[in-house]
Parts: sequence; C-alpha cells; structure tokens
Amino acid sequence: MKNEEISLIEKKFRDASPEEIIRLAVDTYGDSLAFATSLAWEDQAVTFLLTQITKKVEIFTLDTGRLFQETYDTIEQTNKFFGISIRVLFPDSTEVEQMVNKKGINLFYNSVENRKECCYVRKTVPLQKKLSTKKAWITGLRREQSVTRYGLKKIEFDEINGLLKFNPIADWTEEQTIQFVKEHKIPFNPLQEKGFRSIGCLPCTRAISKDDDVRAGRWWWEQPENKECGLHK
Repeated sequence: MKNEEISLIEKKFRDASPEEIIRLAVDTYGDSLAFATSLAWEDQAVTFLLTQITKKVEIFTLDTGRLFQETYDTIEQTNKFFGISIRVLFPDSTEVEQMVNKKGINLFYNSVENRKECCYVRKTVPLQKKLSTKKAWITGLRREQSVTRYGLKKIEFDEINGLLKFNPIADWTEEQTIQFVKEHKIPFNPLQEKGFRSIGCLPCTRAISKDDDVRAGRWWWEQPENKECGLHK
C-alpha cells in the first residue's frame, strides 16, 4: 500500500471509534492481522473491543524473562475471562546468554546503548519475527502516554516493521481507559493501582505519582526522549 493511500485512509478514519478502526483492520486483513498486548490498561481495553468482534485474530505478548509475577498472573486471568489463548513469545536464549555474559545481568543500568540492546534482544527481535508473518497489527498505544507518542495516528505505516499499524485508542485519556476496563470488569494487572502506571520488565519499572508523566516509571534514569524500547518508532 502506497503512502498516499494510507494517508487517505487515515484521514477518512481520523475521527472513527475504536470499534470502527478494529473492524476495518479485521475486515481488511483477517488472518494476516495480529494484536500485541502487554496486558496494561490499554491493551486490556483493546482485547475486550477486539474479542467483541472476533476471537480469530492472533493475540500475542512478549515474555522477556524479566517480567513481574503479576503480569504472568494477568495473562492467565485474561485467557480465562475472554476464552482465548494469548500466544507467548520468547527471545532467543543464545542471544540473551551471550549479551548477559558479555555485559552483565543488569547491563541496562550502565548506558542507554546497553538498555536499548537489551530491549532489542528481548523484545524487538521476537516482535519482528512475529510481524514478518503478518500484514498489519493492532496496538494499545495512546498519544497521551509520552512525548514520543504525541504524533500517533489511528492508522499509520509502521516503517520499522514494514506493515500497517492500527492504534484504535490513540486519542483516549488514561482516565477514560481505566474507567472502560473497570466498567466492563476486565482483569487488570494489580500493580497498576499501586503506582505502576506503565509496566514493563521488573528491573526497569517503578511506581510513580499521579502528577508524573505516564511512562516516568519506565527507565527512570534516562531522559524522556529516549524512553522507547524499539517496538514503536
């Protein structure tokens, strides 16, 4: 699909509801579509919206090997609640072993370069392998989450992975997202009510206050403009 065509579609659906965006993605791409979830508020909301339309779209998550136990529990609870089976992807064990033995078990604290390498090996590579088998994917990204996401569109071309990307709740607020999850009694990670407003790997995530940026607890030792793991440009 050419950039001009994507721009026209994005413009047409700029004010569309999340349901309309997801329906468009499902109807257009079918089995060639996937949804990546981190089990956060946003992704739980999108899981609900998606499964109301179909349960045939593959839903997957990335297990870096450094996640919180609460995240694993949420995976199981989510599978039972929706009657689905979230596919769990893992990094290449040899690559992880080589990286850790060369740079240390907690290499990510030593430099931005090390941290990005760790994210790349543990998250980006498994994601890219999965998306290489698809033509489009859905995310739970929101513009409000960080300075790196202010320009997020509901429909855009993912230059990193070379496929179309649907962000159905891009314009939702944090409050709106949480309210939606609770109103529909959707399972959620209990850490999110303990100050963990964005949850990633255990050593790289901490609780923050309500006045902080949503992703301030992720890689808190870095500057805001660096706070992406490589999954999203």
